Amino acid sequence: MSRQSVAKAHQKIQELSWDPVYHEPVSQYGTDYTFQKAKKKDPLKQVLRSYFPMQEEKDHRVYGAEDGAIRGNMFRQVQERWLEWQKLFLSIIPLPEISAARAMPLLFRTVPNPELHNGQAIQMIDEVRHSTIQQNLKRLYMNNYIDPAGFNNSLRNFQNDYCGTIGRQFAEGFITGDAITAASIYLTIVAETAFTNTLFVAMPAEAAANGDYLLPTVFHSVQSDESRHISNGYATLLMALSDESNHQLLERDLRYAWWNNHAVVDAAIGTFIEYGTKDRRKDRESYAEMWRRWIYDDYYRSYLVPLEKYGLVIPHDLIEEAWNRIWNKGYVHEVAQFFATGWLANYWRIDPMTDKDFEWFEFKYPGWYDKYGAWWENYNRLSTPNGHHPIVAENVDYVYPHRCWTCMVPCLIREDMVTDKVDDQWRTYCSETCRWTDAEAFRPTYQGRSTPNMGQLIGAREWETLYHGWNWADVVSDMGYVRDDGKTMVAQPHLHLDDPKKLWTLDHLRRMPEVQSPNVLLNQMTDAERAAFQADYNAQGPAGRPAPANT
Repeated sequence: MSRQSVAKAHQKIQELSWDPVYHEPVSQYGTDYTFQKAKKKDPLKQVLRSYFPMQEEKDHRVYGAEDGAIRGNMFRQVQERWLEWQKLFLSIIPLPEISAARAMPLLFRTVPNPELHNGQAIQMIDEVRHSTIQQNLKRLYMNNYIDPAGFNNSLRNFQNDYCGTIGRQFAEGFITGDAITAASIYLTIVAETAFTNTLFVAMPAEAAANGDYLLPTVFHSVQSDESRHISNGYATLLMALSDESNHQLLERDLRYAWWNNHAVVDAAIGTFIEYGTKDRRKDRESYAEMWRRWIYDDYYRSYLVPLEKYGLVIPHDLIEEAWNRIWNKGYVHEVAQFFATGWLANYWRIDPMTDKDFEWFEFKYPGWYDKYGAWWENYNRLSTPNGHHPIVAENVDYVYPHRCWTCMVPCLIREDMVTDKVDDQWRTYCSETCRWTDAEAFRPTYQGRSTPNMGQLIGAREWETLYHGWNWADVVSDMGYVRDDGKTMVAQPHLHLDDPKKLWTLDHLRRMPEVQSPNVLLNQMTDAERAAFQADYNAQGPAGRPAPANT
């Protein structure tokens, strides 16, 4: 169909919109933003009769590639290390997608612009499609990969596993609190405009380098829809900017949305790209190099900075600190180490790093070995049962970290950890920005302004608190991460399935000390004990090393 006829159809759709005058509509999803009914255009002007044939063609290509992968024996060539990490990734990613679909109706009555409603409705269909093809990809992996365990039950236990709770809070940020904060700023302005670059472009490149060409096929199909979503977010942002009373909220939300996206997305995708790969070519980009190109240059400098001409204060300090954490503070490496520390509470197998991996990390991140090399050597040494505990319960110069109450990624950069008493509970935060988010931004009053729609960060947020005082074997059984024999664990700290003597079982875990929740212990401390604890925690070294002893 011609572009002219699409434009005419798009215009006709707007004429079908009306505001009811016979009653006062109930506001189902609240916002503290105000909008002037200034016309803002949907630049893409998509209509369903052109949209559906296009998406159908894309789906044919996705499912055709999946059929070709099976016929071409892709699963005999793909790297096991890579596909094991996909058990985590593909358990998490459909939830943000379906949450994004649910987010669009939050905007239908909040943003008074029928033209944008059309774009939001099409985005909702996009997001349902994304979740569908991603879950189908996971099903295909489960049915054809050598070790389907983990693919088959991760969604059932998404609410109570060691890592999935981090992804859950990220996805729920799209649909909770202020409608504009959640569905526009957090989702479309930051998550989709900035972080889908590394998520759906950089990561598929790494998948292909590991022999997996299905993930690139699926996720490039997903990324091709993001231009519409970015357009929806930008148009809504311009409408909000037209009312100066919104600037205070926009600046608040940009700070929260940027930092939480960085904390979660960089933690996950950085780990997959750096530690889930066997591709150690010196000329391929590291995650830091990808981040600098895709997010710092393409998003921050080309998208965010120009907003200053509208009088908006951009969180330059947080963007620079995010880069500082990735490049100078080893954020991704700390996260990978934490995931591997708790391998026994996961549902995938984490391959030890080898000399070839060490060499690549040292080349890309000078000084990496001095910080992390010894720990990974210990991980390798302790990877098969031989009378010792899993690494989490062994003395390897690693202090188990506290979780951040806000982003739920642990406080891994030890010197940045802060504490605060919020809602009569002492909480730890990975950074001052996460403390600000919980204690100041997500409150019914912000800087003297009433903000009743923001909500609060509440609930059973910390995995360790769910299982405080439990035996590790009972924890793994409760989560359901046990193989069909009833005792062998799904997770393993290696890839050796061929030798039963190398596989960890529940019997190995029963000898371990009980799970202890750092947050429960924190709230049992006196003020003096808590101050001493924080001073010690802040003095701890990279890779979770204990604080130097006082001399």
